[in-house]
Amino acid sequence: MAKDTKQKKADKKARVAQKQQKKATQKDKRQSKKPKDDDSDVEDADLDAILAAYQKQQEQFLKVTEEVSEPPSPRSSATLVASPSNSSELFLFGGEYYNGALATFFNDLYVYKINSDSWRKVTSPNTPLPRSGHAMCQGGNAGGIYMFGGEFSSPKQGTFYHYNDFWRLEPSTREWTKLEGKGGPPARSGHRMTYFKNYIVLFGGFQDTSQQTKYLQDVWLYDTQRFNWHSPAFPPASQRPDARSSFSLLPYDSGAVIYGGYSRVKASTAISKSSKGGRQGSRVTMKPVVHQDTWFLRITPPGDDSPTSAPPTVRWERRKKPVNTPNPPRAGATHAHHKGRGISFGGVHDVEESDEGIDSEFFNQLYAYSIDRNRFFQLSLRRPRTSAKKAGAAAERGRRGRGKANEEELLRNLALIENKGSLGDGSDGTTLPEAVEDKDEIEIEEKIEKPVTWEMPHPRFNAQLTVQDDILYIFGGTFEKGDQEFTFDEMWSIDLGKLDGVKEVFKRELEDWQGSEDEESDEDEEDDDRSDEDEEDEEGTEPSTPATSVAPDELSAEIASSEPEIEEAEAPRVEDKLPHPRPFEALREFFARTSNEWQEVVLEAMKYDRNAAGRSVKDIRKKAFEHAESKWWDCREEVQALEDEQEAAGISEVVALHQRGGEGATGGARRR
Repeated sequence: MAKDTKQKKADKKARVAQKQQKKATQKDKRQSKKPKDDDSDVEDADLDAILAAYQKQQEQFLKVTEEVSEPPSPRSSATLVASPSNSSELFLFGGEYYNGALATFFNDLYVYKINSDSWRKVTSPNTPLPRSGHAMCQGGNAGGIYMFGGEFSSPKQGTFYHYNDFWRLEPSTREWTKLEGKGGPPARSGHRMTYFKNYIVLFGGFQDTSQQTKYLQDVWLYDTQRFNWHSPAFPPASQRPDARSSFSLLPYDSGAVIYGGYSRVKASTAISKSSKGGRQGSRVTMKPVVHQDTWFLRITPPGDDSPTSAPPTVRWERRKKPVNTPNPPRAGATHAHHKGRGISFGGVHDVEESDEGIDSEFFNQLYAYSIDRNRFFQLSLRRPRTSAKKAGAAAERGRRGRGKANEEELLRNLALIENKGSLGDGSDGTTLPEAVEDKDEIEIEEKIEKPVTWEMPHPRFNAQLTVQDDILYIFGGTFEKGDQEFTFDEMWSIDLGKLDGVKEVFKRELEDWQGSEDEESDEDEEDDDRSDEDEEDEEGTEPSTPATSVAPDELSAEIASSEPEIEEAEAPRVEDKLPHPRPFEALREFFARTSNEWQEVVLEAMKYDRNAAGRSVKDIRKKAFEHAESKWWDCREEVQALEDEQEAAGISEVVALHQRGGEGATGGARRR
C-alpha cells in the first residue's frame, strides 16, 4: 500500500511538471501573437494617451442631450445620488465592470425618473472621464451635486491612474462644470464626501503606488461661496481617525460623522527558521482591518467679525462605540443619509484561513444608525396589517374626528395670543404646511405597480444606496463565490416608513464569469487531476453559476444562524418632554395631534433668534412640522418595535384615555 502511495505521488509530480511546461508554452505563444502596440497590461502603459482618446471621443458631442434608455449596464463602484432639486429623480454616474478577464470603466450619466419609472442617458461634451471609486454628494446650501477623484485602469488592470479633478453637476440642466482650484486634495479613490452648510467635506481614501497601497486620513473643506479648498491643520497630540477608505460619512447639524471603514496595516508575524536551533524571525505582512470606531468632525464657521477669507475651525471628537453594532464586523456596508440617520445595507466579513485563500461571509441585513443616539437599529420588513386592524384604525380616526372642534379652538386661541391671526392659510386655521400638502399630492398620483417581495435582496457588499422622499434605493453590488466575482444587475426600493416589502425597480440575469485563459486552463487541469486521482480530499467546488442561482433563503438562513444575538445595555436617555409618536400613528396624524406643542417650541426658539422677526404664521407652521417630522423619524425604530409587540398580542391601535368614549368611567371600568 505504501508503495502504491509513493507511486501515485511520483505520477502526480510528473503530471504537474508536464502541465506547467505546457502552460508556459501556451503563454509564450500568446505573448508572441500579441500586437506590439497592445500595452493594456504592461507596467509602462500610457494611460494618459488612453484617456486623451476618451476625451477626443467625448468632444464629438456638441451639446447636452438626454434620451430614453434601458437601465444602466452592470457596474460596481459607481455613485447613486438623489437629486436635491427634484424629488422624482436619481443620478447614477461612472463605475466599472470586471468580467474576470477585462475591466471596463464608464463615464455615462443616467437619470432615473421615479414617477414614470424610466431611465434617461445624458451625453455632454464636457462629461468627466471614465472612473470608479469616486465620491459624489449633494451641495447642501449651495445646491447642485459635487464629485471628486476616482480611478481608472488599463483593461487588464496592469496599471492604475488616480484622478484629482473636482466637478459640479447642475441637476436641472445636466451640465457638468470643472472647478479649477489651487491647492486642492491630492488624487485618490475610495474616499467619501458630504456637505455642511456652504462647505463640501472630504476625508480619507487611498492611493495606489508601484510599491503599495497608501491609505489617507486628511480632511479637506471646499468653500462653495469663495471657491477654494482648505486643509485644516490638527495639533500633533490631538486624536484623529486612522487612515481608511470605504467608510460612512454622514452630515450632521454641527459638522459630519464617520463610522467604520477598511484599510490594511503592517503587521509582523513570527516565522520559524530552524526546528533544531529554535531560531525565529519575523515577516512583515499587510493585515486587513475593518474599523468600527465613530468620530465626529466639529466644524465652526468663522464669526461675523472674522476676515472674509478666514477658514472654519475644525476638530475631531471621538465618540463611544455605537450600541448594537452589526456583528460580525463587516466591510462594504454602504450608508445613505436619511433624516438624521444612516441607512446601511449588506457587507462582507472575511475570515482569513490561509495564505492561499479567504473565506468570506456576505450579508443582506438593513440597519438604521441614529446619529444623535449613536445606536444601530436593525430594520425588518413588515407585512401589511389585516383588514380587521385597518377597520379598527379607521374607527379610531373617526373618534379623533370628534375632537377636531376642540383642536380648532386651541389653534384660534394660540393665534389670538400671538396677535398673528389664523395659523393657516384657511379661515379655520387648520391648513397643514405646503411640505405636507405636496407629499399628499405625490401619494395621490397613480403609482406604477412593481413586483414586491418579502425577502431582502441577495447578500452583497458595496451596493450603491440613496434615499429620495423616504424611499431607499439599492443599486448593484458585488457577490463572490469561490474565485468568481459577480456584479448584480438590478435595483430595488424600500419604503423606510412602512417597510412593506422590497419593490423590484429592474432586474436582469447575470452573465457567466469569463475568466482568463490561464484560469480556464487551470480549472480544466484541476478537473483532470480529480478524475485521475479520485480522492475525496481533492474534490472541487460546484460549477460556476451566476450569483442569482445561489438560494437566497438558504444563504440568509445560514448567516442568521451563525450571527450571535447582541444584548447590550440601553444607553441612558434624558427625557426631552417633547411629544412622542404613538404606535400605528402616521406622520400626519402625529403632527395633527401635537401641532400646538411644536409651534410653542418654535415660538420659544424665536425669542433668541435675531432673524425671526419677519417670519409669517405659515413659516412657523412649516417649522413646527419639520420638528415633528424629525421626532417621528428619530423614534421610528422604537415605535415599530412596540407595534410588532402589540400586533403579536392582538392589539391594533393604542388610544389615549381622553380620546375614548365614556371618559367619565371610573373604578373597575378603568382596570379592565
